[in-house]
Amino acid sequence: MEELKGKRIGFAMCGSFCTFSRCFDALGVLLDLGCEIIPIMSYNAYDTDTRFGNAADHRRKLEDMCGRQIIHTIPDAEPIGPKKMTDIMLVANCTGNTLAKLAASITDTPVTMAVKSHLRGNRPVLLNIATNDALAGAAKNIFSLINYKNYYFVPIKQDDHINKPFSLTGDFDKIPESVVRALSGTQIQPLLG
Repeated sequence: MEELKGKRIGFAMCGSFCTFSRCFDALGVLLDLGCEIIPIMSYNAYDTDTRFGNAADHRRKLEDMCGRQIIHTIPDAEPIGPKKMTDIMLVANCTGNTLAKLAASITDTPVTMAVKSHLRGNRPVLLNIATNDALAGAAKNIFSLINYKNYYFVPIKQDDHINKPFSLTGDFDKIPESVVRALSGTQIQPLLG
């Protein structure tokens, strides 16, 4: 995908810890395609140790892959828009919590501030959903954001319809194509897989 070479992507990670390995895989693909990545982490993603890994190890890996420090505070995220640091903002594993905040214009984490700051420049935001209540409480926020200008979604699918019937996740393999489409102002289709 030659059209991604040199594109500046804000790569935001939230607290869907079970998807971190897929986030890193997707990040590797974007880097291989020649993208410049600005890494951003929510407070929870930056600080929380879980059964899916140690926070310090995740931070180190993200910084090593991107070759730059992680934006992990609200003051550091605020200049993203005014300084035109990103062509597109990708929330690589957008939790239900972050969805709700974005739908209500709440900016109380580095990720939500990064999105808000980026949006002020009328640039695209690409959400890759990762939430266990997408077909329950989070549904209203997903469908609100679908109707907002400059919001786009990576194609969504049920990740375990037997054990987690309300859970949806974005198709991490479709992130590069979704970035290309969002940069051109179109939503990749089909949205639901």
